[in-house]
Amino acid sequence: MPLFKKSIKLLKFLVRNRSEEAVVCPEIEKLTNPVSIKSQCLKPYSDIPGPRPIPILGNTWRLLPVIGQYDISDVAKLSTLFYQEYGKIVKLSGLVGRPDLLFVYDADEIEKVYRREGPTPFRPSMPCLVKYKSEVRKDFFGREGGVVGVHGEPWKTFRTKVQKPILQLHTVRKYVEPIEAVTNDFIQRMTEMQDDNGEMPDDFDNEIHKWALECIGRVSLDVRLGCLDSNLSPDSEALKIIEAAKYALRNIAILELRFPFWRYLPTSLWTRYVKNMDYFVEICMKHIDAAMERLKMKTVKSEKDLSLVERILASEPDSKTACILALDLILVGIDTISMAVCSILYQLATRPEQQEKLYQELKRVLPDKNAPLTSEKLNQMVFLKAFVKEVFRMYSTVIGNGRTLQEDMVLLGYKVPKGVQVVFPTLVTGSISEYVSEPESFMPERWMKSESSSKIHPFASLPYGYGARMCLGRRFADLEIQVLLAKLIRTYRLDYFHEPLEYKVTFMYAPDGALKFKITERSDD
Repeated sequence: MPLFKKSIKLLKFLVRNRSEEAVVCPEIEKLTNPVSIKSQCLKPYSDIPGPRPIPILGNTWRLLPVIGQYDISDVAKLSTLFYQEYGKIVKLSGLVGRPDLLFVYDADEIEKVYRREGPTPFRPSMPCLVKYKSEVRKDFFGREGGVVGVHGEPWKTFRTKVQKPILQLHTVRKYVEPIEAVTNDFIQRMTEMQDDNGEMPDDFDNEIHKWALECIGRVSLDVRLGCLDSNLSPDSEALKIIEAAKYALRNIAILELRFPFWRYLPTSLWTRYVKNMDYFVEICMKHIDAAMERLKMKTVKSEKDLSLVERILASEPDSKTACILALDLILVGIDTISMAVCSILYQLATRPEQQEKLYQELKRVLPDKNAPLTSEKLNQMVFLKAFVKEVFRMYSTVIGNGRTLQEDMVLLGYKVPKGVQVVFPTLVTGSISEYVSEPESFMPERWMKSESSSKIHPFASLPYGYGARMCLGRRFADLEIQVLLAKLIRTYRLDYFHEPLEYKVTFMYAPDGALKFKITERSDD
């Protein structure tokens, strides 16, 4: 009888505490004396599904040209394929020269990883940039590595120096007028670029790159680089920066996922990457030194009188701090912002009803289309912001975020050891019906509290990441996008009359093809 009562007690305990991460039961320990019920119930890391590596070549061969199974040039399709074939957790192991990749498609588990990270999260990114900063140009960077490709205490120390001025709202608000000036010049360029049908040229994405660089240069270097000059020469500084950024960012997948010969031999790809990075450093130091000289001549009554660059220069004795921040903002900003704008404009041009809804909102907030923008007016553009968020959910420019685990964790019932790189494919999780209502429908209203009861998991779509390593320049990125949409759509109707474009990944996820938008001035009737 006592044994029967004990068995009933044990059964009730298990029912109350059933979960993937079981807790230790004292009654079980008395009966079976296990090391831990948790270790018995959890599945080993080796059991996680995924492509199986072969001897010597591991899984690296699957990413090689010609003989490979997967097209590494389209990481978006690859991450979707993994989810469809293997489920919510997929392991890609046996990658020569790098740790395992663990793809996690469960929003609850993604939230768990983010919320358990400590003060110095390890964000796996750009090993080639790490090598450049810590080895090739250690003479310049030293321990001031910046916020991209840097981890641990050096990352924390640098971010602490720069995050207050770059994230404060009053700093961001100072740039509404300068970004609007850049954008007005860009829209004027658009009118000049129109062909006889009122359409943009085939290389319009390059023009958007120039606008993005001009905006970032104005914020991070305190200068107008002249990117929107209609007569830029091939050897101009602006075009060199754009080409260098494109090359550096769009070859990262090749440098890091295919066999990393560059780690052992100076390949032509690696040699050009280093040359491009050296050029970035040279340009940034040139403009930061000039900003320092202007600051010395400036009479400052209040910190609010200072630009972002000036605030950093005034508080940091070494001008390299401002230079390295500018370098990081340019590196991750040009392609990210410009490709996001390409995608947003394409979605607006192919969704006339929603473009009209945006126009009506802009007409209400800006009855005079020539009136200057203010941060207060931008705050009233609720549908504009919702439209951008919905584009990011369905066509996220950055297809995923990730972390390198700093401790052993349990994910979806598997024991995952520290050191594994966990990938969160935002592009996929943002389209799973378990986390998003009607995920196949494009509904900006889902982001508007006053108009929607739509379900969306807060960790299903995180284009800027989350937590301590959330994108440092996100507020400036949002500002630049919002200003461009407000100024363009308030004055012009945007159309696209050609074959639909497929989305593809180079380094970013964006429409693949000529963006031959037609712009037509609105009559305001």
